[in-house]
Amino acid sequence: MPQKTEASLRNRAELALLGVTVIWGVSFVAIKAALADISPLLFLASRFAVAAIVLGAIYWRKVRRTALKAGLLAGALLFTAFVFQTEGLALTTPSKSAFLTGLSIPMVPLANSLVYRIRPRKSEVAGILIASFGMAMMTLPSGKFEMSTGDFLSLLCAVTFALHIVVIGRFSPALGFETLAVVQVAVAAVLGFVSAGLFRPALFHATPALGVAVLATGLLATALAFTTMAWAQSFTTPTRSALIFALEPAVAWFTSYVVTGEVLSRRGKMGAVLILAGVLLVELKRSKPETLNI
Repeated sequence: MPQKTEASLRNRAELALLGVTVIWGVSFVAIKAALADISPLLFLASRFAVAAIVLGAIYWRKVRRTALKAGLLAGALLFTAFVFQTEGLALTTPSKSAFLTGLSIPMVPLANSLVYRIRPRKSEVAGILIASFGMAMMTLPSGKFEMSTGDFLSLLCAVTFALHIVVIGRFSPALGFETLAVVQVAVAAVLGFVSAGLFRPALFHATPALGVAVLATGLLATALAFTTMAWAQSFTTPTRSALIFALEPAVAWFTSYVVTGEVLSRRGKMGAVLILAGVLLVELKRSKPETLNI
């Protein structure tokens, strides 16, 4: 393929990934507002139901029955991660939730090491330690070792997302992304509706803002994001993709500042910078210089 065409495809792919990152970052503020009118579990169920219908309509011919077990595991982890994120977001600020969720990136090599018993690299350990110190600065009061419930749930979200990424990386090459995307999102939708009916009275006030939030997160932040990632990451490198995704917390922080006026303390800003530094250290050192074969 001519070099100009290759560069053009890479630029388009990276712009698409940047668009996904912006959607995810903005969604923290939209979800935070929506939780005033709907319980977290019911919101997740609605969001994943919308995504499952869209992805199922697009990829139903490619779904394989052999992916059921892997899809169940991936869907259970995906749902659990979003429960932690959404419940935590109801109790903390959008920017803190986003930065804590971003810890899932440096946690991936650690999770991979625990699951497959592979010794992590020194740079990965250093990145995790730096990001963890940043998390402590952002969430722990000065001189105290206590974390708010919302921040702790957001941390659990990061751990679960890391495990989810490891599972997807393990099964996606053999089963196909399309199959896993449909099955895991459908499983998450079912778990959401079952959980919403079992664990607490469902809060639901139909408002235009809530409808927009459900459709936006279901169509854009889930269905479109999954599809875009599958396409775009074929034309750019994992490292460049990770660097783009690392902008998500910054987008959430800026959006929350513009929409709600949220301002992080100086200690919180330092913690945010350290989290991003830990993420970048892990991703920049993980791979040798990569080339694209298109």
